[in-house]
Amino acid sequence: MATHFRVNVIFLWLAFALSALSICRGAVSDIATQDFFNGILSAATDGCAGKTFYTYTDFINAANSFSSFGTTGTSDDNKREIAAFFANVAHETTNLCYVEEIDKSDYCDSSNTQYPCASGQQYYGRGPLQLTGNANYGAAGTYLSADLLNNPGLVAQDDLTSWKTALWFWNVNSNCHTAITSGQGFGATIQAINGAIECNGGNPDEVNDRISHYTNYCSQFGVDPGSNLSC
Repeated sequence: MATHFRVNVIFLWLAFALSALSICRGAVSDIATQDFFNGILSAATDGCAGKTFYTYTDFINAANSFSSFGTTGTSDDNKREIAAFFANVAHETTNLCYVEEIDKSDYCDSSNTQYPCASGQQYYGRGPLQLTGNANYGAAGTYLSADLLNNPGLVAQDDLTSWKTALWFWNVNSNCHTAITSGQGFGATIQAINGAIECNGGNPDEVNDRISHYTNYCSQFGVDPGSNLSC
């Protein structure tokens, strides 16, 4: 009987410890509040498709599907990660205005045999981080159990899926999550998202716009943006 009692006590202690850790770390919604989200959305011009497409509820539900996002570091680390994510989102979508990119090029890489382009489909940028290319659509779809290779348009039709693709790219497909939480700096997230075009003097205006959003959001969260802001 004493053994069973000790086991029960241990389980209760572990449950309490995990609960306390969760409370200590906080939730994404404690940092990225509805008011914060609305502040970004309100900066989009009237008539933007994103005004009625992107919702706070779907963002939070998508974020909850990626348990490491904005929760695994110190309080300041988590704030910087969420600020970095939304800085890139705000840049890519012009403050959540665009659901699809303006230049609807095909972006089909015919050399990719794992995720070959589907007939009649185009893989231009869609969603909060403008998911682009058949390789990304295919891999994201596999991870999310959605056939995005044959139906890439779903990313611009279903808001929850749209946010999940952005968080998949951030947490799984690129080193954005690791970069910002390990102290590499915001510049490393720019490098991961569009470094080949923007970094090393490629397009300083685009880089500076991302940095401007990031420092603004860090200020709103009351956290220092850290070093290595540029790429």
